[in-house]
Amino acid sequence: MPSLVPCLHSLEIFLHCRQLAHNQFFGQIPREIGNLKNLYMLALSSNNFSGTLPPELGSLVNLQLLYLDSCGAGGEIPSTFANLQKLVDMWAPDNPFSGKIPAFIGNWRKLDRLRLYGNNFEGPIPASFSNLTTLRDLRIGDLQNFSSSLDFITNLTNLTNLVIRNALVSGPIPTDIYRLNKLVTLDLSFNNISGSLPPRLVNMSSLRSLFLGNNSLSGSLLPDKSQTLQNIDLSYNELSGNFPQWVRPTWEIANLQLNLVANNFKFDTTNISVLPGLYCLQRDFPCNRNTTPYSGFAIKCVQQKWGVSNGGITIDNENPSFIASTTIQVNNTRYPELFRTSRKSPSSLRYYGLGLKNGPYTVSLYFAETVFNQNRNTWQGHARRVFDIYIQGNRRQKDFDISKEAGGVGRALIKEFDVNVTQGFLEIHLFWAGKGTCCIPEQGDYGLLISALRVSAGFSVKHKLKPGMIIGGAVGAVTSVSLILLLALGVYLKRRRSKHGEEEEFIDMGPKVNTYTYGELRTATADFSPSNLLGEGGFGPVYKGILNDGTVVAVKQLSVASHHGKSQFIAEISIISAVQHWNLVKLHGSCIEGARRLLVYEYLENKSLDQALFGQSGVCLDWSTRFNICLGTARGLAYLHEESRPRIVHRDVKASNILLDGELCPKISDFGLAKLYDDKKTHMSTRVAGTIGYLAPEYAMRGHLTSKADVFGFGVVCLEILSGRPNYNENLDPEQKYLLQWAWTLHESNRELELIDPAVTSYDEQQATRMIGVALMCVQTSPASRPAMSRVIAMLSGDVEISGVLTKPSYLTDWDFTDSTFYEEEPTPSQTTTIPTSTTTTSTTTTSTGVESSIPSPIILSEQMDNTSLRGGR
Repeated sequence: MPSLVPCLHSLEIFLHCRQLAHNQFFGQIPREIGNLKNLYMLALSSNNFSGTLPPELGSLVNLQLLYLDSCGAGGEIPSTFANLQKLVDMWAPDNPFSGKIPAFIGNWRKLDRLRLYGNNFEGPIPASFSNLTTLRDLRIGDLQNFSSSLDFITNLTNLTNLVIRNALVSGPIPTDIYRLNKLVTLDLSFNNISGSLPPRLVNMSSLRSLFLGNNSLSGSLLPDKSQTLQNIDLSYNELSGNFPQWVRPTWEIANLQLNLVANNFKFDTTNISVLPGLYCLQRDFPCNRNTTPYSGFAIKCVQQKWGVSNGGITIDNENPSFIASTTIQVNNTRYPELFRTSRKSPSSLRYYGLGLKNGPYTVSLYFAETVFNQNRNTWQGHARRVFDIYIQGNRRQKDFDISKEAGGVGRALIKEFDVNVTQGFLEIHLFWAGKGTCCIPEQGDYGLLISALRVSAGFSVKHKLKPGMIIGGAVGAVTSVSLILLLALGVYLKRRRSKHGEEEEFIDMGPKVNTYTYGELRTATADFSPSNLLGEGGFGPVYKGILNDGTVVAVKQLSVASHHGKSQFIAEISIISAVQHWNLVKLHGSCIEGARRLLVYEYLENKSLDQALFGQSGVCLDWSTRFNICLGTARGLAYLHEESRPRIVHRDVKASNILLDGELCPKISDFGLAKLYDDKKTHMSTRVAGTIGYLAPEYAMRGHLTSKADVFGFGVVCLEILSGRPNYNENLDPEQKYLLQWAWTLHESNRELELIDPAVTSYDEQQATRMIGVALMCVQTSPASRPAMSRVIAMLSGDVEISGVLTKPSYLTDWDFTDSTFYEEEPTPSQTTTIPTSTTTTSTTTTSTGVESSIPSPIILSEQMDNTSLRGGR
């Protein structure tokens, strides 16, 4: 390796040879590196070295950072490494290291981070690890042959991340695990842990993520849980009993992610609706046992016909996503659209077919590596994704590498496996065993990736399938039947009739998007009875409905023509349904029959914020409620702008688009719908659509749309919440007609608190001052002067100071609000309008609805949008 020679001549040069990591060096690791006695860091990650680690590296007694992950070396760790007493970081994943984990590692008492997984090490975990009391991050996994206990962990009280996964750990979880009071992530999944859950486990104050799936835990769920703990996986255990109260979604645990698949929980009429679909995914998989078996199904069918279980979390990624979208054109396939989006998982991904007819099937798995860089000439192009494939519990392929088998990145690959279904049930399991690179191109880029899967029966079906079934192959009296399980933004088959017969067509489809028949929704709304009419939005009426299972919903009947065909419409619906947050209205599903387009949302009994503030709804909004509505709305917008994929700008933030649930929690409605409608109505490149009084000046005047346009609208809503009045009121004195003008007048005379609604009898003066300051910052003329929504949350919460608001917006100073002609042609604030720009114009009029907002006018941004406008303040 001549490229290493210059680095071995002087320590100063070598310390700057960071290109050793993420290269394609091969051969033995030079033992001469051991001569660099003052070396403090050695990074050999992501190379193609071979052989064993040179014992001479044990002479690097000043070494503090040692990164060997995916370097290629193997064999046992040399005994000379016992001399590396100053090590702070030691990473060695994804290498064929073998033998016992050295007990001398327990003497590296300055260790802060230790990672040993994806190797061929044997257990047990050395008891000497209990000496590593400075550890903050410990990750061990994929051990062989000998079991380990967890007794050593209770001394490691500085741990924030503890991952001991797939390591043959047995015995109970220590009852005094609560001593690890700094623990944020605990992952003990895929072991043989037995016993019950320690009493104080789910009440640990700092714990956010708990993964105990695939063990032998028994007993019942603990009665109480801390609000901090938001991610819990207890799947594939022997837990039983009833559900405690914390399992039921409330305001405090709105974002709880809970996986209880494959246990023995008790279900009855009182709890079967708590976690819809879980009953079908208990250990005996009871659904469809006594019904006519299916030979195939799709996501269009009722939910009991299929299921999905996703486990794990990417600790090193601040914004983990289970969906991978790509603009890469996948080659060598007739259906490139199949691979535009894929489902990801950092640990384990299972798909289930339920109620299948017994017999032989062929499982076809559709893969394409669309995340990693295609350019092999850069370090980003050296990533490897490796995982195992199990079907019906049997490992069918070990160390599967998508790009290696497909012949490169961006190439389609179909893997087929024959399987026999004997009990009406099929399980497909993708499992990450610690292999592959961890950090290319970014931290956390590893694990599983799949675009679609298809299961085809290997027998003939001589009867007609039930409605909603998916038929593949030749059409006729005797036909082969196919099952398509839709992965996140995967695909399903639809049938398209022509004069020559029927043909299959792949269509984009979202994760678990419910579909309803028109007959179901007509029955739910009593044939769209006027008595169930909740409101008339700009894109159609909204009706209250009650589904067959008793769920109360809001059904929006879209009356505006869509320029999309059925496939595109479904693809957009799937994207919207994947964007979920406690402060966003949940989309349950849709109905598409002929020209009919209907959307089914959750029903919110307290209707919209504008009705609560300005109407006769009878809802009492005290100070605490108003402040929480403002903060919750900010959180919903921050999620749309900064955390969701794709990022979304709402484009019509206003009080009538904020709905209130039974606890007066705010939920933003009609986000992400722009692409569903005709470009003649709402499209960023042709129109400026929004509501007078809420439009940001750069958007109204130049059509320039970023997330800061939503920030402006939020500022106006914030002032309306404070004042209890709309942004324009013709009946007030001239100086008070325009809320923004009045707010700035009060601010300039240090009388801001006079803005507060007289109906609010008491309030927190500090909170009120913060709300006013935030609102005035949000309505600044320049988008750059407005804060990002994440910073708005921090300012409202008091976590950061509000910078002084010194500049009155130019759109207020330039307009003459005393000119009597100024108001002559002004529309009322209830009207939604489109402002002329240099491109084109349009206009729409609407009124506020009960459950749905007056007009959706959002736009989904591509990943190429200006990230500075989305990420500022984070």
